[in-house]
Amino acid sequence: MPELLLEISCEEIPARMQTRAAADLARLLGDALKDAGFEFTNLRTFAGPRRLTAVIDGLPAKAPDVREERKGPRVGAPEQALAGFLRSAGLDSIDQCDVQEAKKGSFYVAIIEKPGLSAGEACAQIIPKLMRDFPWPKSMKWGAGGFRWVRPLHGILCQLDGVLVDFEVAGVRTSSQIFGHRMMGPGPFEVSGFADYQKTLAEQGKVILDARERKKIISEQIAALCKANNLELVEDATLLEEVTGLAEWPVALLGDMDEAFLQLPPEVIQLSMAKHQKYFTVRDPATGKVAPHFIVIANLDAPDGGAAIAAGNERVLTARLADARYFWDMDLKTPLGERVEKLRDVVFHQKLGSVHDKMERVAVLARELAPIVGADADLAERAAKLAKADLTTEMVVEFTSLQGVMGRYYALAEAPPPSLQDTSPASRGGKEKGGAARSDNPPPLAGEEVAKPSVGGLIDLPKDDLEKVANAIRDHYKPQGPGDSVPTQPVSVAVALADKLDTLVGFWAIDEKPTGSKDPYALRRAALGVIRLVLENGVRLSVPKELISFFHDRLKVYLRDSGARHDLIDAVLTPEADDLVSIVSRITALGTFLETPDGEQLLAGAKRASNIVRIEEKKDGKAVSGDVDQNLLIEPEEQTLHTALKLAGGNNADGWGASNSLDGYLLNMKALSALRIPIDLFFENVLVNDSNDEIRVNRLRLLSIIRNALRPIADFDKIAG
Repeated sequence: MPELLLEISCEEIPARMQTRAAADLARLLGDALKDAGFEFTNLRTFAGPRRLTAVIDGLPAKAPDVREERKGPRVGAPEQALAGFLRSAGLDSIDQCDVQEAKKGSFYVAIIEKPGLSAGEACAQIIPKLMRDFPWPKSMKWGAGGFRWVRPLHGILCQLDGVLVDFEVAGVRTSSQIFGHRMMGPGPFEVSGFADYQKTLAEQGKVILDARERKKIISEQIAALCKANNLELVEDATLLEEVTGLAEWPVALLGDMDEAFLQLPPEVIQLSMAKHQKYFTVRDPATGKVAPHFIVIANLDAPDGGAAIAAGNERVLTARLADARYFWDMDLKTPLGERVEKLRDVVFHQKLGSVHDKMERVAVLARELAPIVGADADLAERAAKLAKADLTTEMVVEFTSLQGVMGRYYALAEAPPPSLQDTSPASRGGKEKGGAARSDNPPPLAGEEVAKPSVGGLIDLPKDDLEKVANAIRDHYKPQGPGDSVPTQPVSVAVALADKLDTLVGFWAIDEKPTGSKDPYALRRAALGVIRLVLENGVRLSVPKELISFFHDRLKVYLRDSGARHDLIDAVLTPEADDLVSIVSRITALGTFLETPDGEQLLAGAKRASNIVRIEEKKDGKAVSGDVDQNLLIEPEEQTLHTALKLAGGNNADGWGASNSLDGYLLNMKALSALRIPIDLFFENVLVNDSNDEIRVNRLRLLSIIRNALRPIADFDKIAG
């Protein structure tokens, strides 16, 4: 069966688009061929800097013939109806139709037979349309035509078993020629079939077709360079993916940088290299610090071993890092506290004011949250007031992803000289918990200049407190996604929670909520951040009432991704449940309990009790309510169940489900396990629907105690089983 080979070559395809383009080509080409009646055994696609390639194995030489029976008007229908039917069926005379009998009379039926297309004919029709409709995120036109592609087309190779399939797209006609690497093997080269195509590209064209192979080569070359030079790679999966899409013939080279640049924060160095130059950062394995080297992936096997390429990249990197050092030096001249006022000129949202307005709200909220998370309120408030200040720095304007990160460095840079540092708890002023009132600061040493604190600055803080504030500035954006770390220091937790809650409450207040798949202000991410902060730090925090439903939806997603059962989540989540830690504790305890024999039996008994009560309530037209009359408990089994219910409830003075900890809920479940046998014996030996209505109602009240008593833990009716 024929092999189809297709290559679409063009100017450089952006690296970020290549993986998606290969997947789209496979989907569109495969679906179109199947719709045309072609089945095949295997379809592979490849993407690189200058080509999209597809190869299909086992493609039939011809699609099956199609036979269609099209039902027409009944015999004796008006001439106009018959003429319209013949036109639609492509027939000349009604005599070409069959007549079929049906219950409502005789009908004309047109038998339409269409021979299947050959594979070549199908490809000549399918591929031009596929290219016209290709879903590039961004595309362009060139010349006088209206055709759009990601970049100007250079050529189209299309062969069936090595034989050319002839068609034209945007003035480019198919051929059996391909082009290789621009410098090392430009071509053109004549090829026939995929094996010859791939071999010619690699050996003569100096192009490695498969992106997975290019990525493997890059990784191996980087590892070899690091081993030979006693270095360690700073892993960057995104950068690795990008350089794989930039080089057809990747060659890893080691370059050097001026050691003076190592005074910059490592994040600045790494981002400067990765974002602007596509370089990999390396570090000294002995110290863990950034080393004065970098690794660049060249798209050329140079005669001099890459020395000139490395030297050229060193010059470019020097210019980049010189800019970064300039930003760093300029930013250090203005303390964070003096930058706060500039936030008035930064708009947060038209209806929610400036970033300065948000800062003031977050500072108040962080102070309120501090006792809940075990943080110092003064430090939480101070960190919140400075958390956004780095948005006005040159470095963050240039590298927006370093917001918070740079704030931490600038905060730590405000530390006073060691001789002026006071690490006593009383140095902040006022009283610490369990501490004494602040004493006067010690006088400066002879010949020393007294450091003046900036407005709202940090120079008065002891070293430990300064680090807490600085870390909170860095961490208040966290977590920004499922893979991001969660702050654990109390001051950081307070500020991070305050920042996200303020965002959520604010946008809810102005009715800017997520709709469908649209979430322009990343409110779902903010809610997930609150959930992770609360759960992973064990923070007992009530969700704002107006946000409960939204948080429940996000919590469901979080728990399901964590492996929790859907039915247990639905059973525990009630509209008024606002303590996320308590909710998760209940779900965990319930899941543990239901895996035991006692749990399985109790669930069955509880669901049976609930079903009986619900049926009788519907029959009577009123809810079962009221206390159980012990004088009407005739059978020993109902007396035993009533006693067991009282004992189980008595094991928790506040009632079942009142405990908010996992251990508390597990104890509740252990108490409930004592109900298993009494409930089983009750249903085996007691008739609920007694002929005496008073006894019947009393027994229903007994069963309703089971249902109502379990509700604080979960709605057992929603649990599968």
